[in-house]
Amino acid sequence: MSYKSLPKQLKEKLIQQSLERKLKNTMQGHHDNPLLTRQQHSEIPEAWYRFDQQPGYQQLQIMNKGGALLGVGNPFFRVHENIASALTEISGKKYINYASYNYLDLSGDQRVSKAAKDAIDQYGTSVSASRIVSGERPIHRELEAEIAALYSVDDAVVMVSGHATNVTTIGYLFSPNDLILHDELIHNSTLIGAQLSGAKRLAFPHNDYVALDKLLNEHRRNYEKVLIVLEGLYSMDGDYPDLPEFIAIKQKHHAFLMVDEAHSLGVLGPNGLGIREHFNIDGKDVDIWMGTLSKSLAGCGGYIAGESALIEHLKFLAPGFLYSVGMPAQVAAPALAALKILKQEPYRTKQLNHLAQYFMAKAKSAGINTGYSQGTAIIPAITGSSYNAARMSQVLFERGINVQPILYPAVPEKCARLRFFICSNHTEQQIDQTIEIFCQEI
Repeated sequence: MSYKSLPKQLKEKLIQQSLERKLKNTMQGHHDNPLLTRQQHSEIPEAWYRFDQQPGYQQLQIMNKGGALLGVGNPFFRVHENIASALTEISGKKYINYASYNYLDLSGDQRVSKAAKDAIDQYGTSVSASRIVSGERPIHRELEAEIAALYSVDDAVVMVSGHATNVTTIGYLFSPNDLILHDELIHNSTLIGAQLSGAKRLAFPHNDYVALDKLLNEHRRNYEKVLIVLEGLYSMDGDYPDLPEFIAIKQKHHAFLMVDEAHSLGVLGPNGLGIREHFNIDGKDVDIWMGTLSKSLAGCGGYIAGESALIEHLKFLAPGFLYSVGMPAQVAAPALAALKILKQEPYRTKQLNHLAQYFMAKAKSAGINTGYSQGTAIIPAITGSSYNAARMSQVLFERGINVQPILYPAVPEKCARLRFFICSNHTEQQIDQTIEIFCQEI
């Protein structure tokens, strides 16, 4: 039987399998020892001085060519022309939008926008220096005081990038004599921070505090400082850890505990105050609270909250803060305004959680695989392959729904998915329409 005569589904499967083999070979080649190549060839290999020969770029080319062969367009870097929340506009067309973590619809709120405009009028568009030199402004102190009060801890520090906040905090505070233990689904920023620190790094199974305890029983005495890192709400899966159990384990083994609240602030807890409120724990039971300003708080950047010794240490010595320009006032001011609104208007979180549970119930009843999600603002739809995820994203886009695919290697191939972010201003009608179209197209 010739290739042309094969059924369409079989052709697609063969193409997909071929692409997966090529990707695997490309990734494997990335780990080959370049010294062997150098010994075998008298000339310097092109891959050592050409960007188009780098494994990562070649991997992108394979994916793009594969997408073209399978008839799947590129779903990334779409230009959103207005405020992106429950609705967005792309190329002049309106879409129901599930690709924004504007959870509480505060990015675009007039009060938040006014705070940014007023800050520009008062402070200009840049503080023009690192904060330790001459970049300190009153708005920085006000925002940090509000964040510290949120967690009932001594102090906080804000930094210009959420990703860099994790990298510089972990990378600076820990060293090769230390051990970093993290959930297997932890964010890339933690992994890069651990790599920078030089500490030994071990992953434990997702949300498995019993496995963590066993690892600490085996390894704790071999290291000086030990750090345990969790997320308050896992950004790919929409579930959260049993924080009191992890606190008990960190106390038992005399370790530090860090919780990344990038996605849980504004989402968890009766009033949206995060995983601490959700479990009603003392803020001081966690050594390092980390979070971002770019999601529920409608700004950009990251923060660390904790005891005075931690914050002072980071302000004076952590490279990512010390050698970086201070956060622009027009970024700090809207985050501060959003945090105050979050506290004053808890109905936003209540509406968000109602809609998330509504979406979850509809998805489950329709037989959609939602993975680990616990019905929070993040709900995946597991498709089983990158091809299926990319194809579904494109088909939904053509029918007025914008949702991003998460593909291998960001997740294992069998766990490729569409990731739905719910916002507080979605409607039940929009969710009904989305689930109906999804089921028609799957």
